[in-house]
Amino acid sequence: MQIFEQVESQVRSYIRAFPTVFATAKGATLYDEQGKAYIDFFAGAGTLNYGHNNTAITAAMIDYLQNDGVVHGLDMGTTAKKRFLQTFSETILAPRKLNYKIQFTGPTGTNCVETALKLARRVKGRSNVVSFTNGFHGLTMGSTAVTGNKNYRHESYVNRANVSFMPYDGYLGPDMNTITYLRKALEDHSSGLDTPAAVIVETVQAEGGVNVASFAWLRQLEQVCRDHDILLIIDDIQVGNGRTGDFFSFEAAGISPDMVTLSKSIGGGLPMAILLLKPELDEWKPGEHTGTFRGNNLAFVASTAALSNYWQNDEFSQSVKHKSTILKDELEKTAREFPALHANVRGRGLIYGLEIPTAGFAKKVSQRAFEKGLIIELSGARSQVVKFLPPLIIEEDTLHKGIEIVNEAIAESLG
Repeated sequence: MQIFEQVESQVRSYIRAFPTVFATAKGATLYDEQGKAYIDFFAGAGTLNYGHNNTAITAAMIDYLQNDGVVHGLDMGTTAKKRFLQTFSETILAPRKLNYKIQFTGPTGTNCVETALKLARRVKGRSNVVSFTNGFHGLTMGSTAVTGNKNYRHESYVNRANVSFMPYDGYLGPDMNTITYLRKALEDHSSGLDTPAAVIVETVQAEGGVNVASFAWLRQLEQVCRDHDILLIIDDIQVGNGRTGDFFSFEAAGISPDMVTLSKSIGGGLPMAILLLKPELDEWKPGEHTGTFRGNNLAFVASTAALSNYWQNDEFSQSVKHKSTILKDELEKTAREFPALHANVRGRGLIYGLEIPTAGFAKKVSQRAFEKGLIIELSGARSQVVKFLPPLIIEEDTLHKGIEIVNEAIAESLG
């Protein structure tokens, strides 16, 4: 580990929580240089929904490279991009009756969020954007402005005007409908809330502590946006790509966002981000918003392979929902078995959180689990939530084994 201490910036973080050097990985398992195996309940923060070194995806990339496929092409036309566009349109958009243009942004999630915010302000001619408490949308300047956690907001010392924060579903308690508050603020000309160009929201706040918005709340939010001529942006970077069971996290709510940000697993494990936008919003002039790596052709190949292998029918989606039931049931059982934790279980699909109110206890569980061969991270404003985020392709016995390690870590941490 010495080379990391000597050469790498202090900004490194995950290596501090998981202090080993990983050498190989396959499926839902990582192996360090000593050959020790670790079950992965982290999945690259949602980038590895299809697991490490997925056989079908790897084979497609190797074939493309061995045949001298174009790797870098800016936004020029390539066979890799053509196949991706055809596959995404036919496999994802058409069956869901979704009519979106696809914009390739820089390859990260925050690039995509920045693009959505810029376009929304351009289209509506307004500067304000509404975001929500505990929201996380990235760490570049515009994305940080719509991110709630002060640990991320304090460091850049820039003007973060033109964003108004509103309470997320459940933030003010179970008996308060926060959409009523939002609507009141929009309709009261003395509220101080400028009519926004857009509202940006996660249906499940992953980094914010696995906070889940109800479908009713999401539908009411959409209606408020329609009533006040506000664009609705769904940030599906971490909880899209099948994480909640359906390909998009908003499908089950029956809403139709104006824009959708996608990154992480859309690239099949490689850097890639796309913005979905309704055709009438596509007001860009050619070259008005660009980026050198907005055409990652190898990621197009990987993504096309993933879509072709997992989303041609609903079999994969159903398997995620089945494993979701297992995870939910097991975590609720854990909460009952350890009443001293006063734990709260919440989530959708294969993203679940075990909230433990006692300060620092969740960190102890994560550390002990790592020692026992499980990688699992934390989320929430106080890192009070043990966050379960396994690859979607995880086998059931591996899922059970990982949960058992968490239970052992809890028992040992309780002493």
